[in-house]
Amino acid sequence: MIHHPHRHRPARRGLVTLVVIWAIAIASVIVAATQVLAFRQATLGREVLARTQARWAARAGVETMIAIMEWHTANPDTADPMALTRDLESNALGEVETGTWDIRHFIDGQEWAGPLDEHAKLNINNITKATLLNIPNMTQDVADSIMDWRDTDHEVQGFGAERDYYRNRSLHYEPRDGDFRSIAELELVAGAWPQYVRGEDWNLNGRLDPNEDDGKNSPPDDRADGKLDAGWSGLLTATSRPSRLSPSGQERLDLRKTNAEDLAGRTGVDSQQAAALLSYARGGTANMGQILATPLSQLSSSRRGAQPSNPAANTGSTGRSSVGRTGATGASNTGIKNLTPEQLRAVMNECMLSDTRTSGNSTAGKLNLNTTSRAVLRDVLQLDTRFADAILSRRVAKNEGITSLADLVDLPGATQAQLLTIAQVADVSSSVYTIDSRGRSMGSSAEAEMVVVVDRSEVPAKILEYREP
Repeated sequence: MIHHPHRHRPARRGLVTLVVIWAIAIASVIVAATQVLAFRQATLGREVLARTQARWAARAGVETMIAIMEWHTANPDTADPMALTRDLESNALGEVETGTWDIRHFIDGQEWAGPLDEHAKLNINNITKATLLNIPNMTQDVADSIMDWRDTDHEVQGFGAERDYYRNRSLHYEPRDGDFRSIAELELVAGAWPQYVRGEDWNLNGRLDPNEDDGKNSPPDDRADGKLDAGWSGLLTATSRPSRLSPSGQERLDLRKTNAEDLAGRTGVDSQQAAALLSYARGGTANMGQILATPLSQLSSSRRGAQPSNPAANTGSTGRSSVGRTGATGASNTGIKNLTPEQLRAVMNECMLSDTRTSGNSTAGKLNLNTTSRAVLRDVLQLDTRFADAILSRRVAKNEGITSLADLVDLPGATQAQLLTIAQVADVSSSVYTIDSRGRSMGSSAEAEMVVVVDRSEVPAKILEYREP
């Protein structure tokens, strides 16, 4: 019998082949899994890179806006208060090597390039109750509750709400008894529901987002008309601030504290006019509105206890005749000439009155007549229709807009009462802007958004609020 020592080798070869095939299969699975993982990591890496590029593009837009604001603060143009707005608009779209930025806002339902001027809205910290009640959907009880929220006492105003109201409802907060710090804080006030405060601007960024223009497909409910109805947040702000600087870039002269020589040097008034202004200013109820609305000769007569020399002051007219404006022959029996238009413009731009009982909250900014909306002027302030429309027409008639409140005295409907109203709440320049910068990565759909509130009244500018929605 012949012995074959290698009879079982074919079986061993088959086993080896099977092991090799399994090893190859496992290796293939590992390689495939590694490739999938690597692809996912690469995709995530590209997404992270794209978002980072978008974020830095948005940041570049914010930095550009702040740089422009600081330049204009350091280099003011007294004859062109709209120069800053134009520069901000012209740089609202821009790009860096890896992305682009887009800065825009809505005011009065219309979209504009550039940051939102917070001075285009009335400040809730110094608005009167009567004016509050002119706002759509505002009721007596909510207006009273707003007054209670910001006043320092604990006495309930009318139908308002003080500490006990919030305590009894276990709301875990009480009225601030001080200034509102943001418009979102308004929603904490009794009866101030978010749908009234925010309208369609659900994230309070001042621009129209896709979910705010799609009807009822996603919150909030909106009209899907391509316009942003921002509710009360489109009319009110809590962040506008007064600037201690005049349009010329100098410290404003406080008429209660300055002297006649400095006043004359800054505004061009003569010694008698300077003395009359200072005498009036040191009265207990003096305000800039009266200086705007009343000829200086009448202010001087009134300060001496005499009756106004022009009865037009009590009939709705400003009393500013052509003689009174030129000042050449506009002297009254007091011997004091009325301010010329140039002098009045300088006084309104360069001077202020502090610590008066009628000045309101000194930390709240005034309305900018060059940027505010028709709705604020006509519906909320309820100015005479002719006067409000004349203001809007005057500011678009010239590239530089309205350069001083003195530009208003010859407008149709500019009665003494109307001028007093506007002087109490308005000015022609702004300090605080909200920059909503949306960055997009170059070659990608990745986006990032930054909302930054900036006070540019001093250099360097101050960031009041920063968020990334």
